[in-house]
Amino acid sequence: MGIDQRRWRWWNAVVLIGMVSVTVTVTSSDSHEKQEQEVSRIAFGSCSNQNAPQPIWDAVVDFRPQIFIWLGDNIYGDFKRPFKIFGRERTVGPWKNVPRFVPSSEQEMKARYEKAKSSPGYVRLHQNAKVIGTWDDHDYGLNDAGKEFQGKITNQKLLLDFLDEPQDSPRRKQAGVYASYTYGPVGRDIKIVLLDTRYHRDPVGSDGTILGNSQWLWLEKELKGPATALTIIGSSIQVISNLSATIHPLFAMESWGRFPKERDRIFKLIADSKRAGVFFISGDVHFGEITRYDCAVGYPLYDVTSSGVTQSVEEVVPPFLRSFVRFVALLTPSTMRVKGQHCRYKSCIYGRPNFGTIEIDWDSHPVTLKLKVRDKESITVTGVDVSLTELQLSNSESFDRAKAGHDNQKHCTLEVSLPWFVRYRLAILFCCTLIVFHVAFLALVYTCFRLFRLEGCKRKHD
Repeated sequence: MGIDQRRWRWWNAVVLIGMVSVTVTVTSSDSHEKQEQEVSRIAFGSCSNQNAPQPIWDAVVDFRPQIFIWLGDNIYGDFKRPFKIFGRERTVGPWKNVPRFVPSSEQEMKARYEKAKSSPGYVRLHQNAKVIGTWDDHDYGLNDAGKEFQGKITNQKLLLDFLDEPQDSPRRKQAGVYASYTYGPVGRDIKIVLLDTRYHRDPVGSDGTILGNSQWLWLEKELKGPATALTIIGSSIQVISNLSATIHPLFAMESWGRFPKERDRIFKLIADSKRAGVFFISGDVHFGEITRYDCAVGYPLYDVTSSGVTQSVEEVVPPFLRSFVRFVALLTPSTMRVKGQHCRYKSCIYGRPNFGTIEIDWDSHPVTLKLKVRDKESITVTGVDVSLTELQLSNSESFDRAKAGHDNQKHCTLEVSLPWFVRYRLAILFCCTLIVFHVAFLALVYTCFRLFRLEGCKRKHD
């Protein structure tokens, strides 16, 4: 073999290796991570106070998830401002003029992450599952905070350290912790998209942006990229439900519904992408529920909310008031909540510690999904079984007809569209209750006054 011929073969080999390297590089840059292992069991959760007991991890580990997704408030890294009534900074009363929380220092945040990571249950989870995640306000660093928070750059590094993110990861170089992952072989592949609803978010009530321009461009690329059998979009705050529309002014919660233009935009993006098999998972609200919206993209969009691992609405009230909390939940109007036979309570809201699960039966025909919220014993408290064929796009004409015919039915009527006496029935009930108690108190005072007066007159007469 001549020298020129050997050189030519060596040159071809070098070019071939280079092409393979470029192909691998391009493929790996399409998403944050790709793995061929088939995934059929996913768990997720949020709102975990590192200082609280965490017995729920035993149930999470026993579920044997292949992936666990943190949806925010993975630690509580802020602290309450010292109680102060008088002076320039007050935290109570109608003259409140300071934030409810102030951020911890970098050292305190790091210590809290280390404490959470050393929890025996969480260590066991790490040994058995791939752990990924995003953040919400308390691990972002400030209650209900958005882009105005100054400590977000430092805290981004701490969160990624907590998640064991590689030092050369793109997430360490970008503004925000959003990321995507793809698991499984073609035909049984799952794309997990984790959003950052804090880093770029405008103030609540501004109807500005949640994701910011750069993240919106990234999300559009992710959703309009190669199709997958399933696409799970993780948001730290609820996407479908907007309970603030029905419990205001008594309470107010963060959600995509508080940013109507942004919620419409994400629905439109999913519809324009022609992507099938999309659903949401979320946290934040300290209770578990499943919601659905049928009039957004041509098939039902589900949002499975699991909150929290330790923090929950019933845990903060005395046991004798928990029945009252459940009664209030039952009275809360919700056009989006899924109610079925799996619900522990009639309201289909679960206000005790919980975690979410996704089970996929790839071998069934059609493929089926079991979306559940489970308690600390891993017993289902609310859930829904969905066929993958239900999450396929219908043609636009039939979808428009269905939407027109169901605008006034459940799962198609937004909470803000409810009649005012339905939307505000909790506030009306609360005000009526206060009036009744007030009248009863005045009647009692008047009765006591009359009795004392009669007794005085009797003694005087005697």
